[in-house]
Amino acid sequence: MSVNQTNELRSSFGDDIILFDEQDESTVFRILTEILHEDRHYAVLQSEEMKKDGEVSVFRVSRDSEGTLELETIEDDEEWETVSELYDELTFPEHDEP
Repeated sequence: MSVNQTNELRSSFGDDIILFDEQDESTVFRILTEILHEDRHYAVLQSEEMKKDGEVSVFRVSRDSEGTLELETIEDDEEWETVSELYDELTFPEHDEP
């Protein structure tokens, strides 16, 4: 799969980003990586709690009408799985053994 990395989100917000849930509770997430795949921009984020469990969150990154970066929840399981696999490949590359 063709994948490139970018840093637009990190350039705009730094290494950490604060997200709010439905109850308006805030959580700090570390931006682990940003991926460009099939003309779409994705971000892989991790909170301290998720780090303890080895979990990550994957979001689609888009721009609103004013050009501001926004994070969107990925509703499609196949799309989420594809991006998650790309992240795994970037994080844990397989080494060819002789």
